[in-house]
Amino acid sequence: MPIRKLLIANRGEIAVRIIRAAREQGIATVQVHSAADADSLAVKLADEAIEIGPAPAAKSYLNIDALLAAARQSGADAVHPGYGFLAENATFADRVAAAGLTFVGPSGDTIRLMGDKVAARRVAARAGVPTVPGSDGLIADLEAAKDVVAEIGFPVMIKAAAGGGGRGIRIAQDVSEFERLFPQASAEAQAAFGDGGLYVEKVIERARHVEVQILGDGERALHCFERECSLQRRRQKVWEEAPSAALSPETRSALCKSAVKLAASVNYSGAGTLEYLYDEATGAFYFIEMNTRIQVEHPVTEWVTGIDLVGEMLRIAGGRPLRLRQDQVTLRGHALEVRLNAEDPAKDFLPGPGTVSDLRLPGGPGVRFDSLLYPGYSIPPFYDSLLGKLIVWGEDRGHAISRLKSALAELEIAGLATTAPLFAALVEEEDIKEGNVHTRWLEHWLETNAAKLA
Repeated sequence: MPIRKLLIANRGEIAVRIIRAAREQGIATVQVHSAADADSLAVKLADEAIEIGPAPAAKSYLNIDALLAAARQSGADAVHPGYGFLAENATFADRVAAAGLTFVGPSGDTIRLMGDKVAARRVAARAGVPTVPGSDGLIADLEAAKDVVAEIGFPVMIKAAAGGGGRGIRIAQDVSEFERLFPQASAEAQAAFGDGGLYVEKVIERARHVEVQILGDGERALHCFERECSLQRRRQKVWEEAPSAALSPETRSALCKSAVKLAASVNYSGAGTLEYLYDEATGAFYFIEMNTRIQVEHPVTEWVTGIDLVGEMLRIAGGRPLRLRQDQVTLRGHALEVRLNAEDPAKDFLPGPGTVSDLRLPGGPGVRFDSLLYPGYSIPPFYDSLLGKLIVWGEDRGHAISRLKSALAELEIAGLATTAPLFAALVEEEDIKEGNVHTRWLEHWLETNAAKLA
């Protein structure tokens, strides 16, 4: 049954994005907010707004009871979780469904299965999708972990089974380092996710991070090609693009087909992303995890395919089957996205929320800016530092980089430091222009190029 009224269980730029997609389909919107977000752009744009608690996320955006109460109060018949917060929380999806509401995303069972990285690896193996060499499941203790490491060899990555956002991850180069880092990773995972379970993977040297966007309606799945997210700082993506500059047509086809096969094997419903490591030296790719939600970087896929991914999520959740066949999904041009955070790259990315005293957004053909900003808005210090995403499209990758450089020169966010100087420097780098990057490239570059960010 089509959605009539949508409660948005999130904040910031993704809440604004969801409101716009819902409005196009004639769906009324209800924006929940903490006390700190009463003046947010999403609150101003939504049809209704309901305060659900004080500033701390644990008492507002992570408070399932408060969110469900807001849904009952407003008469919403569906809930969109966005990304982050409760977007991949199986219990939240279960409780939304138990309340008679539509969860815009996969079922709690699917989130539970694919959100557990160890379980997801097993599903991938059953579907015939290659995974990074490592432990078959959760590792019982340090001694068992050392047995796995002895078999796959160093360097290895210790990873939280319930993890995300780069937390609960350590890289060990030898046995002594492994023994020291293993309990640290478990403690961080326990604190961040309430689950200290770990597994171990072989580190793929100079790997590229490539992910495939999929859509499914529970009966059929298709892919919307891939994105590359290799430029990362502390395992947090900062620059994304579609398509990847590294893949041959043959590898792209094999990669995307493997993602569809894996999504179909779990009868996936909604938008999801399957993440891979790509070994450019060998041409091999390995599945690492699935994100059962919309991604921050979804706009680059929207631009090269012409598909409104958030809009499709709403249609699928409303009971409609996929509107497209795989042969109708085609690539056109190249898109780039850079994440603008309230951080000062000249001061080791020190967070610095403040008030937007002036705002000048870039425009023209092929330029998009998804954000939570408006002049006079005071950035709350309680949440993620993401302010917005500058996305550009070009006829090819070189054109897109040129357009990004021009858009960055036009962008002005006065009143606080942002990461814009980082991207202004990166667009001048030959490795960036040529696409010669990997997941550790940016951190190595920052070690010797900090002066360019002042």
